[in-house]
Amino acid sequence: MTDDHDRPELASPPCYGAEFEHWADRPPTMDPVASRDVALWRKAERERLIAARLDVPAEDRRRLAEEVADELDRLVDPAPGLTVSLYWPFRGELDLRPWMTHAFRHGARVVLPLVEAKARPLVFREWWPDCPMTRGVWNIPIPAEGDPVVPDVVIAPLVGHDPACYRLGYGGGFFDRTLAVLQPRARAIGVGHPVSAIRTIYAQPHDIPMDVIVTGAGKVRRCVQGS
Repeated sequence: MTDDHDRPELASPPCYGAEFEHWADRPPTMDPVASRDVALWRKAERERLIAARLDVPAEDRRRLAEEVADELDRLVDPAPGLTVSLYWPFRGELDLRPWMTHAFRHGARVVLPLVEAKARPLVFREWWPDCPMTRGVWNIPIPAEGDPVVPDVVIAPLVGHDPACYRLGYGGGFFDRTLAVLQPRARAIGVGHPVSAIRTIYAQPHDIPMDVIVTGAGKVRRCVQGS
């Protein structure tokens, strides 16, 4: 793994950290008790990180979204022939809907993820400005209709992330399941607030790292798979 820009400031080690120290840098094989403890730690850390980003003033969130969009312009060429998945912002996530429109106007096919069933991979439907929308899981808007589409690039919101580019999400495992089965393999870009940086998420065997993490202010962390 190499860093293109300065390393982000990492949060202080959270509670339970000492118990999992030897798992910090690799996906472990855990016994049921250890898996339960990690799940409890993740739940608490997830709540802390969501609260931290909700505390970010709206104007700062808007500025961060613009900075992330600028980085996406460098990482992704939204040209005809490319299918890119984004997301509808939720609970303080960065609002990249202007970049969605930008990508669409430059010829890319834009899709949004939706949950079809618990413990199943996500499905992607095509989105365009003013397309019919409905409400999905957690009341998040999704395209109302359309055949499933396979994206080339998946831009995933993150709650937390670590230096190995592992992403902490909301706990449903939807993006991990999806990235594990997408054929051909999609490029995975995690986007979020600088406050999302933590020392480790204590990756487990099912966790799939992002290829790139982008958190605004010019910070891009590139990950080399298998390094």
